Amino acid sequence: MADLTIDELTGLIRAMLSAGCSLTTDALLVFEEGGVIYISGKTSPALVTNTDTPAEVTLRMSLVTLNKLYRRETSATSAVMSGRIRIEGNLMAAMQLDRILAS
Repeated sequence: MADLTIDELTGLIRAMLSAGCSLTTDALLVFEEGGVIYISGKTSPALVTNTDTPAEVTLRMSLVTLNKLYRRETSATSAVMSGRIRIEGNLMAAMQLDRILAS
């Protein structure tokens, strides 16, 4: 399976949240290759954009890592423990994202 682009992943996350996957926080995914995905479950409907917006938690990773999470080739816990994902901010907020990133 080919790696998805930031735009494709943004669309998938938006669809997951629209389908009822709940989130009560906001997060910013920052990619080493450039680009971001901002996710906010604090709005109704949930907001998913490619705008660099301050959030409760920021996750820094490569686009390759996010694709591996999406394909379930790695777990979020493993990626954090190995340093492939760096978390800045509210750790509890980051834990909510596991439902979305590994869906």
